[in-house]
Amino acid sequence: MKNTIDYIIDLAIRLLKTPSPSGYCREIIALIEKEAVELGYPVAFTKKGNAIISVEGKESRTLGLSAHVDTLGAMVKSITSSGNLKFTAIGGPIWPTLDGEYVTIKTRSNATYTGTFLSTSPSAHVFKDSQTKERSPEQMLIRIDEVVSSKDDVEKLGIAPGDFVFIDPKTTLTKSGYLKSRFLDDKISVAILFGLLKEIKEQNLVPLPNLKLIISTYEEVGHGASSIPEVDELIAVDMGCIGDDLSCTETMVSICCKDSSGPYDYEVVSKLVELAKKDGLDYATDIYPYYGSDVSSALRGGNDIKGGLIGPGVHASHGMERTHIKAVQNTLKLLLAYIMA
Repeated sequence: MKNTIDYIIDLAIRLLKTPSPSGYCREIIALIEKEAVELGYPVAFTKKGNAIISVEGKESRTLGLSAHVDTLGAMVKSITSSGNLKFTAIGGPIWPTLDGEYVTIKTRSNATYTGTFLSTSPSAHVFKDSQTKERSPEQMLIRIDEVVSSKDDVEKLGIAPGDFVFIDPKTTLTKSGYLKSRFLDDKISVAILFGLLKEIKEQNLVPLPNLKLIISTYEEVGHGASSIPEVDELIAVDMGCIGDDLSCTETMVSICCKDSSGPYDYEVVSKLVELAKKDGLDYATDIYPYYGSDVSSALRGGNDIKGGLIGPGVHASHGMERTHIKAVQNTLKLLLAYIMA
């Protein structure tokens, strides 16, 4: 298992360092395809860019396992007269945590420029409200690292409304086993699914159900798995929430019983709990009031499926996130138990 966990962490770091806000997943999906082919699994693609990896099982039923590779981000909205950029959010980042963060602007001609998210009152020596001003896209800007002083100067660089803005993930693996980074939601779970594929291949496992691994590309904006291959069940492998009135920690696998879209399937959740208990896994069952998953979008898309949601515990979601290698281990073990039961 150690080699597989090392593989998962290494792949997660590579994924985390590859920009992929919703709507710009070309490069990371190419990485996904290359990784799958190297493991011996062909990849199919939907029209909107989701990757589908199939594994043949012993039975006729089909289990879908979904994780999303798209992340939060931003897009250039307009250029100010002084040469700064206004922006619009992709997904729902916690904006106060982004004040002062480094970004990269990617133009339609593939040029890149660096910059920084800043408040419109960025200096304590100049602005009386520098500490109290709301941090939101309306009260923030991007200062680009080029010698510009006007809108015309910026336009000459080729920057225009609609260009993507990538946020520096600041990925770090600590000696104590913590992986901290923006966008662990949900790249750590994508890496876990690839760890599952590696285990199936190396251990010559034949899962009971046929498997459809769905790597979705628009989950953060609500329609990642709204259209999926024909499956009987779909389990979203996403992040486990940590906080007030929740049981999950950064070392656990979380089993979600209900989120903002309603309860998950009783039989699927009960089976996950039973297997976690049987294998002595460190797990928690929780309810997430401000959460939706690929299962949520699949059900809203009209798919007649049973749904479940699990994932490694991730602290400070949509901010500076952190999880632990033990949560990765527990999540992988639960997935292995589920596909063989």
